[in-house]
Amino acid sequence: MTGEFDPTVPLTATGNLRRRRVVNAFAEMSATAAAVLAVAVLGVVVAAVVSRGAGAIDLDFLARDPPLFGGPGGGIAPAIVGSVLLVGVATAIAMPAGILVAIYMTEFAGPRTARPIRLVLDLLNGLPSIVIGLFVFGLLVVGHEQSGFAGSFALSIIMVPLIARASQEMLLLVPTELREAADALGVSRWRTVVGVVLPSALGGIITATVLAVARAAGETAPLIFTTSIFANNVTLDVFGHALPNIPVLIFILSEQADPAGYTRAWGAALVLLACILVANIAARALHARSRARLTR
Repeated sequence: MTGEFDPTVPLTATGNLRRRRVVNAFAEMSATAAAVLAVAVLGVVVAAVVSRGAGAIDLDFLARDPPLFGGPGGGIAPAIVGSVLLVGVATAIAMPAGILVAIYMTEFAGPRTARPIRLVLDLLNGLPSIVIGLFVFGLLVVGHEQSGFAGSFALSIIMVPLIARASQEMLLLVPTELREAADALGVSRWRTVVGVVLPSALGGIITATVLAVARAAGETAPLIFTTSIFANNVTLDVFGHALPNIPVLIFILSEQADPAGYTRAWGAALVLLACILVANIAARALHARSRARLTR
């Protein structure tokens, strides 16, 4: 019969097939070029920071206070200690809050409740950090004074949606069979969460926290509003004084007409970049390990 399909006849390329092959090749080349460009941009940034900041890095740079009146020499020890304290306090605030939000969305909230919460977290995650800094400035600084706690609180607002959304994804990877087995044994819901679900997703939650720490460590705008007027000495008073920190120190040194300050700024940028890169690499490794364990 005319027009009947014969499976024994070899297929021949048509104009439509050739067009699809061209479009597919173009899409693959575009995606590859975009990936190469992203890696190249990161490589250029890292190379620039390393080439300009490596000369400033030594033991004195990491362990000494900055010079009192500018000039060569000095270090960034107060800024390192202050950054650790700021991020540590922010993590202590954001980690429990983010995990509790993730647990509520995953284990207790219904779809109609969880959906708007996810939307709020996504909007908060996309909120410009300078807006968060201005909000905390009006909330905790106006009428009082700058403090390390105000800076940590601003950073914790940035960290909460990151921890909550990533922890939620890891909790969703916990097999449903584990929850059903606990229910069959008559275990209450909260004991199931604490004793079964959380331990299974602990690696992923730690990964989410590390990624949030890496994000918060490099934020500058909130700290300019909340903890930027500080003395260049080591202090552990988080609540009473503004704490020196690396992002604000880089900003201050880059604004001064002092070549030695530029060198210290590049050195501080290299220290900050190295910490963020190490944290991100460690987080990715932990995430891959945790995901592989949960999906076995």
